[in-house]
Amino acid sequence: MNSQTGKLIIFAGAFIVLTGLIIYFFHDKLRWIGNLPGDIRIKRDNFSFYFPITTMLLLSLAANLIIRIFRWL
Repeated sequence: MNSQTGKLIIFAGAFIVLTGLIIYFFHDKLRWIGNLPGDIRIKRDNFSFYFPITTMLLLSLAANLIIRIFRWL
């Protein structure tokens, strides 16, 4: 292991803690996540299917932007 690996683990841990704090304190304001137009939801008598395609696309876009910003710095 080198120092870059240590830095990566520290940043990943800080990101996870920050995400947890945001969800813990603002969970009532984040109810729109998973309920966006374009998320596929099928409910039948004994069957339920949920595929959050729009939510996954937005989270992927946000993660991509964050990664690009960190690489640019």
